[in-house]
Amino acid sequence: MQAVPRQPEPRAGLERYRYAFWLAVFTVLYNLLEGLVSVAFGFQDESLALFGFGMDSFVEFLSGLGILVMVLRIWHNPDAPKSAFEQAALRVTGWAFYLLTAALGVTAVYNIASGQKPETTFWGIAVSLVSLVVMWALIVAKLRVGRALNSSAIVADARCTQVCLYMSGVLLGSSLLYTLSGIGFLDSLGALGLAYFSFKEGREAFGKARGLECSCDEHG
Repeated sequence: MQAVPRQPEPRAGLERYRYAFWLAVFTVLYNLLEGLVSVAFGFQDESLALFGFGMDSFVEFLSGLGILVMVLRIWHNPDAPKSAFEQAALRVTGWAFYLLTAALGVTAVYNIASGQKPETTFWGIAVSLVSLVVMWALIVAKLRVGRALNSSAIVADARCTQVCLYMSGVLLGSSLLYTLSGIGFLDSLGALGLAYFSFKEGREAFGKARGLECSCDEHG
C-alpha cells in the first residue's frame, strides 16, 4: 500500500507558505536589480552578452510577479485554478522572451559579421558569479519549501529557476573566454547562448499559461 504524503501541520504550513512568499518577493527584487546593473554595464562596456543578460532579468522580473501571485493563490486556496493575472503575466512573459530571442540573435549575428567586440567583460564575470550563487541558493530553498508543502507548482518553479542558473553559466563562460583570449565574437556567441535559453523560457511560459506542467527537470 502506497504511503500518503503527510500534510504539514497548520502552523508549520503557514510558516512555510510565508517563507515561499518571501522567496518570491526576493526573486522579483533581485531580478530587477540584476537587470538594472547588467544593462547599465553592458551598454557601457558594449558587451552584448551582459546587456542581453540584463534584459532577460527584466523579463524574469515580469515572470516573478506572476509567480508571486501564484504563491499567494496556493497559500490561500491550493485547489484554485490559475488566476487571469497569472495567465496574462505568463503570456506577456512568453512574448517578451521571444522578442528578446530575436533581438539577441540578430544583434549577435551583426556583431560577428562587423567584428564588433566589447571593451571589457569584467562586469560580465562579476555579475554572473553573483547570479550563480544567488540562483543556486534560490533553487535549494524553493525545492525544500515546495517539497515540505507537497506543492508541485513551487517545485516546478524551482526547477525552472535552473534555466537562470544555466544562463549565468553561459555569461560567465563567454566573459571569461573573452577576457583570456580577446577574441571578440566570443561575447556574441555568449549572446546566442542566452538567446537559446530565452526561447526555451518563452515556450515554457506559454506552456504554463495553458496549464501544462513545467517541463524543466534536473538536467535542463
